Amino acid sequence: MTQTQKILVTGATGTVGRQVVAELLARGHEVRALTRDATKAGLPAGVEVAEGDLTEPGTLAPALEGVTGLHLITFGGASFTPLETGPRILELARSAGVRRITVLHGGGPTPLEDAVRADDGIDWTVLMPVEFMANALEWADGIVASGEVREPFVSRLSAMVHEGDIGAVAAVALTEEGHGRQEYVITGPEVLTVGDKVTAVAAAVGREIALVELTEEQAVAEWRAAYLPEDVIGFLLEVYGNTPEAGRTVSDTVEKVTGRPARTFAQWAAAHADAFRP
Repeated sequence: MTQTQKILVTGATGTVGRQVVAELLARGHEVRALTRDATKAGLPAGVEVAEGDLTEPGTLAPALEGVTGLHLITFGGASFTPLETGPRILELARSAGVRRITVLHGGGPTPLEDAVRADDGIDWTVLMPVEFMANALEWADGIVASGEVREPFVSRLSAMVHEGDIGAVAAVALTEEGHGRQEYVITGPEVLTVGDKVTAVAAAVGREIALVELTEEQAVAEWRAAYLPEDVIGFLLEVYGNTPEAGRTVSDTVEKVTGRPARTFAQWAAAHADAFRP
């Protein structure tokens, strides 16, 4: 166990941010969580909640006091716009004595991540997770209502990662030496098809779940009916129809960094089984 440190987590109410918070607490560190609205944070007891907004770096200064590590996201505001405030955030972090930074990769180049990578005054680690296991929660309504999952490209492969393992890698990188200037691709321990994932959820909930394969045209129609923006639809068609090699190749990052194996999708499904039950 390393010496107790205080870490500031931005995006602390998000899927990954909550896991970073949980892992830091489990490792005995102090956590300060940044949120735009402290009344809606819903974070565990013991977490110090600070209000601030990454789109307005001046609001970040008080939250940086006394912290040694900083976890950053690359988008900010209610519209999730790519942050242009990286240089100012880094200036404030250096002035506050921050020694380590982790950045959650946003799926492509972003101004904030570029600014962090160019900084030679702080040890930074870029976290590059593949598909989140939590994305399977999008199936919950269909499974509860009709006992089926409707998806295109059902033979696509994914080395999807447990969001808790992303949090664990971040917690180590934020509190221990040896992770500076590193880019970590984070995956689960196995490569799965959509059918494999549906089978795992069915086993977890104890009921049969049908997998209905959609054509590309049917999928687009359903996504539009759900009011997904056209750029999101285009992104889904690309990553589902032509998954990048990194997204379907197992890496050993979780075990190398944390000292334990990455968690399986079956473990994730068992822990979230109630979400798929009526």
